[in-house]
Amino acid sequence: MNKPEVVMIGLGYIGLPTAALIAQNKTYVHGVDINPSVVETINAGKIHIVEPELDTAVATAVGEGYLKAATTPVEANTYLIVVPTPFKAKNEPDISFVEAATRAVLPLLKADDLYIIESTSPVGTTEKMMQLIYSERPELEGKLNIAYCPERVLPGNVMYELVHNDRVIGGVDEQSTEKAVAFYKQFIKGDLHRTNARTAEMCKLVENSSRDVQIAFANELSLICDKADINVWELINLANKHPRVNILQPGCGVGGHCIAVDPYFIVSDYPMESQIIGKAREINNYKSFWCAEKVQTAKLEFELEHGRKPSVALMGLAFKPDIDDLRESPAKYIVQKVLQNANNETHYIVEPNITEHNVFKITDYKTALEKADIIAFLVAHKEFKNLNISTHKKVLDFCGING
Repeated sequence: MNKPEVVMIGLGYIGLPTAALIAQNKTYVHGVDINPSVVETINAGKIHIVEPELDTAVATAVGEGYLKAATTPVEANTYLIVVPTPFKAKNEPDISFVEAATRAVLPLLKADDLYIIESTSPVGTTEKMMQLIYSERPELEGKLNIAYCPERVLPGNVMYELVHNDRVIGGVDEQSTEKAVAFYKQFIKGDLHRTNARTAEMCKLVENSSRDVQIAFANELSLICDKADINVWELINLANKHPRVNILQPGCGVGGHCIAVDPYFIVSDYPMESQIIGKAREINNYKSFWCAEKVQTAKLEFELEHGRKPSVALMGLAFKPDIDDLRESPAKYIVQKVLQNANNETHYIVEPNITEHNVFKITDYKTALEKADIIAFLVAHKEFKNLNISTHKKVLDFCGING
């Protein structure tokens, strides 16, 4: 492989597709991941995550020599930080991975290099990393191009959206912004919107907080309709006939690495101001607890009526339909909660997008449907649509499986 032009720190659900996309454009990419098995898998031209078209992109990029993975970075001209930003106690964001990635490339930086953070980050993170870089490498002060550019892709459609979605690009100064725009223009067809780093950081958080609030409204409606004996799916369908109403569909909570997490970045830093955002998080978290309680109630009612323990099918573990991603999944939480309260019932855990799990025994959905007395739909996977379910079975639909 020729001298890499881009170093990608983090080869997960966003880092690997982005690295593959850049490499497809005949740019040499050196990908970095702390997991040796991930590195080995990628260098074999294979992938460790499920994402349509990614396998072909990686195989081609590796095969043509434009993408190589390793556990440590090397010198390049552009450095992209695409690592997780998890949470400490009390939902406080943890930027230690971003800092560790920055420290890893610190010795390699040189004048006119481009350093970009794509990881979801609290407002001010890019400036903090700039201060860290200049405190360790004072001779580079004012000579680097430092920017923040968040991704806004949908799992299951990442390879398309990376190219076609608009991007918000915020540099710490105008020169940095322009340098970052010039970089992304090479492989992005969507519009590139210029701003400053702080606004770009907040933009990412606001986009997902907005969606979280809208989902919370739908989930709150589902709780109200359950008490009012109203079909929430029919209600929302009718309300959406209004030309200026567009209510989202309720589910069993909110999951994923973005919508279930990003609002806390705002709430943590601005607790007094973010009243609606904070309450939406509470509602969406409560919906998962409520669903678990509904399953428990159904089990008790079955035992009282039939004089035996029921068998229960818990349908879905992923955080959204038709993907294998279980991060922050409300369905996974519900399954854990139901199993914690198990009392010798048989449970069938179904997730058609994975073959095994380190905690749950995965059952084929057809087997689960045949054997279960109670069927709880947690995720609206395509395999679960329009199934012929015996009328004597109890069905709990938390995701509008046929709605």
